Amino acid sequence: METEEIRKVTVVGTGAIGSSWACLFLAHGLDVAATDIREGAEAELIDAVERCWRSLPESVLAIGKRGKLRFTTDLDAACEGTEFVQENAIERLDAKIELMQRIDAATAQDVVIASSSSAISVTNMQTKCAHPERVVLGHPFNPPHLVPLVELAGGALTEDAALAQAERLYTRLGKIPVRLQTEIYGHIANRLQAAIFREAIYLLESGIASAEDIDRAVTEGPGPRWALMGPFLTYHLAGGDKGMQGFWDMFAPMQERLWNDLGNMSPDAGLQARVTGAVENAYAGISVRMLVEDRDARLRQILAVKSSSRKDS
Repeated sequence: METEEIRKVTVVGTGAIGSSWACLFLAHGLDVAATDIREGAEAELIDAVERCWRSLPESVLAIGKRGKLRFTTDLDAACEGTEFVQENAIERLDAKIELMQRIDAATAQDVVIASSSSAISVTNMQTKCAHPERVVLGHPFNPPHLVPLVELAGGALTEDAALAQAERLYTRLGKIPVRLQTEIYGHIANRLQAAIFREAIYLLESGIASAEDIDRAVTEGPGPRWALMGPFLTYHLAGGDKGMQGFWDMFAPMQERLWNDLGNMSPDAGLQARVTGAVENAYAGISVRMLVEDRDARLRQILAVKSSSRKDS
C-alpha cells in the first residue's frame, strides 16, 4: 500500500503515549480504531485526546479535517481493515511478543506494525509473528502529538520496505524520523536522556544541589541550546574556528576528568524513595496534570519558533 493511501490506523494501548498518537493521527484526517483492555480506558482516551487537541500547533489544526475515533476492547475488531498499526502497550518482553503475534494474525500481511517500545528490540518482539518482515520500531518522544522525533529501527527479519513505508507515513504526519543502523537497548534518545538523569541523581544524592536547582541548571543553561543543536554540533561550535578538533585541543583533558568523575548510580528502592521525595518537594502544590499542560503549552511555543526560523532561513 502507498503511504498516501493510508486512511485508517489502529492504536493498540491508549495510555499517555497511545492517546497522544491517536490525537496526532486524527488531526491529520486519519480514522483511528483504538483498543485497550484497561477498565475505564475509553473515557480516559476521549479525555486525553481532547486535552492533547488543545495543545496542537496551529499548523496542524489548520489542516482542518479531523478523523473519526472508534474504541473497542476487542483487538481483532480494532485491527479489522486497518492500514497501519501503532502499538503502545506494556513495556514487558513476554507481553510484547504475545501482543505482536496477535496483531500479526489480525491484520493483512502488508500492513506495517510499529511499536512505540522505549527499549525492547524489534528482533525480540517479532519472534512469533507469521509475517515478521513488517514489524518495525516507531518510538516517539513524549508527547508524540507535539515532539517531532520518532526513532525507526528494524529487527533481524524486518524488510526495508516496511521501514520505508513507516518513515513516509511519519513524515506525512510532520514527524522527523531518525534511523538506527543497528538495534540497541533504549534506542538513541532514551539512552542520552538516561545518562543525564543518572548524573542528575548523582548530583542530588551527593548534596551538590536541590532537585529544583538541578532542573534549572538544564532549563536555563544547555536546555535552550539543545533545542537547536545536538551534542556533536554543540562541541563542534565550542572549538571555535577549528571546530571539533579545536574542542579536543582545548578540552580533552577536562573531558577525560569529567568522564572519570561521573556518577554511577543504581536505582534501588531506597534511591527511588529519596529521589521521589526530593522531586515531590520541589514541585509541591502543582498537580501532574497542570505540569503536563504547562509543558505542552511551552513545547508548542518552542516548536513554533523553530518552525518559523526554518522557513525564514
